[in-house]
Amino acid sequence: MSDTINTVRTSADADPVLKAPPPATKRKLLLTLLAATVVVAGATYGAYYVTVGQYHQSTDDAYVSGNLVQLTPQVSGTVVAVNADDTQIVKQGAPLVTLDNADAKIALADAEAALGQTVRQVSGLYVNNDFYAATIAQRESDLARANDDLKRRLAIAETGAVSGEDIAHARDAVSSAQAALDAARQQAEANHALTDRTSIEEHPNVQAAASKVRDAYLNYARNTLPAPVTGYVARRSVQVGQRVAPGTPLMAIVPLDGVWVDANFKEGQLKHMRIGQPVTLCADVYGSGVKYHGRVVGFSAGTGAAFAVLPAQNATGNWIKVVQRLPARIQLDQRELEAHPLRIGLSMQVDVDTREQSGAQLGAAAGTSYRTDVFAQYGADADVEIARIIARNMPAKREMAASTTQKNTAQKNTTPKAG
Repeated sequence: MSDTINTVRTSADADPVLKAPPPATKRKLLLTLLAATVVVAGATYGAYYVTVGQYHQSTDDAYVSGNLVQLTPQVSGTVVAVNADDTQIVKQGAPLVTLDNADAKIALADAEAALGQTVRQVSGLYVNNDFYAATIAQRESDLARANDDLKRRLAIAETGAVSGEDIAHARDAVSSAQAALDAARQQAEANHALTDRTSIEEHPNVQAAASKVRDAYLNYARNTLPAPVTGYVARRSVQVGQRVAPGTPLMAIVPLDGVWVDANFKEGQLKHMRIGQPVTLCADVYGSGVKYHGRVVGFSAGTGAAFAVLPAQNATGNWIKVVQRLPARIQLDQRELEAHPLRIGLSMQVDVDTREQSGAQLGAAAGTSYRTDVFAQYGADADVEIARIIARNMPAKREMAASTTQKNTAQKNTTPKAG
């Protein structure tokens, strides 16, 4: 039995497969595998950096920005109605806040009455032109008749049929008729000085009265505050019964269809960044599954620290260099914004592809990007009202021409604009 056991042990010691490797060999194998893994990973990253990575700059210091359109009154007054609240969407031109317009309505009525009276007074000046023309014709006729009488008396004076006194009276009649004619001509010239080279509608007195109507109409219309743009209401602070002054912020309107992203890149990342380069983004609110695409449209004129409320004081003895960041504005694809709306202030992940180097680092001169026409309509409506008042107070023979002028004005103001 003992011999059998020894034989088995001897056989096991002689078999290399059944023998466990020494610890040093196992450690060497693990180090070799680790080194190979590091080499492969380094080579993979190197290949990625050479082919792709060196052409991309990314940052998570990026946030959604947009226009915050303030609704402010242009006239003072007491709020009588508020027609919108936070989170609600409003359309451009919709009335949001209404002020008490009683005083403005009275002022408008006074201005309209003054304009009507002025039109009638100026119309009288043009009527006087015809009157003075007729007066001059009558005075010329009187002068001609007086001259004829004088000539007839002088012709028979030598016969003694006419006394010297009659001739003297005839001469006086001629002088009187001449003086009356001169006076009529001066009155006509004075009246023409008030009406020449102008019409009733363009007369300075009418224009001055019309200007007062326009001012009163604007003050009246501005008691209703329309939405300047289409967007969502935010930061509503106005309350019914509140007394507001011009420029008081009442609420803000955010047009979410025009938001952009401000990405803050380190100064070392900007070397190869250019305007027009494509950008891939994702929002924390939707996660990495939703991708946005855009392009770089410009860079800020200064770093965030340069425009801070309290700029850094670098001229000190304990100065420490801090890497600065420069904001870059990124425009987003409109269709992607409609599918996945973004709100102002949301965090974004930004990756810029810098392979395209044809763009500039400084933006070109820009035109007006944002505008609204809701307030221009006030002036157009005022012009229509002025034309109506002028036509209603003009003489009958001028009503047809004034009606044509009013229709032309209304047609011009209501003609749809291109685009």
